[in-house]
Amino acid sequence: MNKNTATLLISAPDRKGLVATIADFLLSHNANIVHADQHQDSEANLFLMRVEWDMTDFSPTKETFQAAFSPVAKQYEMQWNLRFSAQPLRMAIMVSQYEHCLSDLLHRYRIGELACEIPLIISNHENCRALAEFNDIPFYHTPMVKEKKAEIEAYQLKLLEEHQIDFVVMARYMQILSPDFIATYPNRIINIHHSFLPAFDGAKPYHRAHARGVKLIGATAHYATSDLDEGPIIEQEVMRISHRDSVEDLIKKGRDLEKIVLSRAVRWHLDSRILSYQNRTVVFD
Repeated sequence: MNKNTATLLISAPDRKGLVATIADFLLSHNANIVHADQHQDSEANLFLMRVEWDMTDFSPTKETFQAAFSPVAKQYEMQWNLRFSAQPLRMAIMVSQYEHCLSDLLHRYRIGELACEIPLIISNHENCRALAEFNDIPFYHTPMVKEKKAEIEAYQLKLLEEHQIDFVVMARYMQILSPDFIATYPNRIINIHHSFLPAFDGAKPYHRAHARGVKLIGATAHYATSDLDEGPIIEQEVMRISHRDSVEDLIKKGRDLEKIVLSRAVRWHLDSRILSYQNRTVVFD
């Protein structure tokens, strides 16, 4: 939590010399690399990298880094994003009636496991207000009325803008976000879906899984896109079940999966470990 590092995520057409070029650039500016990981997608001819370094003796500042790095990025056709650990991301949580994912995230936040700020919680129900107030986080009730969805989403987006939100977590927020809402936070809205996607997307996946007689249930954290439950998958987990389990049993067991999967995805996003491309993700070690 107290480290002072910078993390650079890079994607570029794969070619020789990329690793050496990045390392030489950082060395020339007194960077002490503390972690580096890379992946080559041969089918897409794409190079992807995460590199983290200590900022103690690093010469460029946040304001001057772009000017220093841009010539290198341009030469190698890089897409890149830089994050500084000293500037924690601001995370908004959206939730409906089920509080298990919200409760888990707030607990991890309270004990210092999630290096972020949570300026607000938005919900279309009042159920989680007490939990938000217990954690001293402002709670905004925005009941969803179908005929006024655009107006309500505009208000929600205004709240996010006013609180300078960097990314949004849908902690069992049981509403479909509009394409305009999602476009405001591309690859910055994390959703938890209560099935092992692509199986049983959409509504009531536990009921459909039970009706199908599956032997495994799962949960999936993914970035939200305008295509429902089709966004880049960040993390998944499964649990074995049997014919003895009722729908209620599946729901109860699934809650544990949902909490674990969502918290992992949020932590990895905060640590800049996720690179999304071609509707898939690389999650760096």
